[in-house]
Amino acid sequence: MTTSSFAVLALLDLRPWTGYELTQQAKRSLRYAWPKSERLLYSEPKKLVELGYATVHTEEQGGRSRNVYTITEDGTAALGGWMSTRTQAPRLEIEAMLRLLFADHGSEGDVLRSLEELESDIGEHHRAIVELMGSYLDGGHPFPERTHLSVLFATFQIEMFKAMERWIEFARGEIDDWPSTKDLGMTGRTEVLTRLLAEDRSPLEQAPVLSGRPAATR
Repeated sequence: MTTSSFAVLALLDLRPWTGYELTQQAKRSLRYAWPKSERLLYSEPKKLVELGYATVHTEEQGGRSRNVYTITEDGTAALGGWMSTRTQAPRLEIEAMLRLLFADHGSEGDVLRSLEELESDIGEHHRAIVELMGSYLDGGHPFPERTHLSVLFATFQIEMFKAMERWIEFARGEIDDWPSTKDLGMTGRTEVLTRLLAEDRSPLEQAPVLSGRPAATR
């Protein structure tokens, strides 16, 4: 059992699903905390059946047959046991950050374009969650008894997106002052930022004053 296995098991604890329905629900909710490929999500229910944590039966609908998965008592017990285990350390996979880390192999335009793409993607997710919260107010939560969990989760997501959007504006202002992406080393400005970080202070809060220029408005 992997973390993905338990995530699918938790979805099955909500109600029975077909494989397709599971992937759609995962896109709606799990992608913001545990994004995995559709191929993986389709394979997990079969694994759960083999382990005795779920059952499967075939239904006919519209002249087609479909497999419907349901959690078992053993599956419910396994899910409860997983909740008390040690969580995995968080992992971030953001290609734009990887591009920034190796920006000296490209131009300022390259790294700025990566930030624009990141901003666009974050903005899309940000808007989607805001709209989702609006739908909850209109009774749109598919599992209304779990609204308190979804809203707390959404709070984390929106605050994270806001922080990332704010950092992107900060990064643009810094990159605009670079004469190049290569071999700048410890400039005066970089030393200021490094000292702030070493003191566990936020450069985003201090930078507009210390730099002597207004925050980026592009």
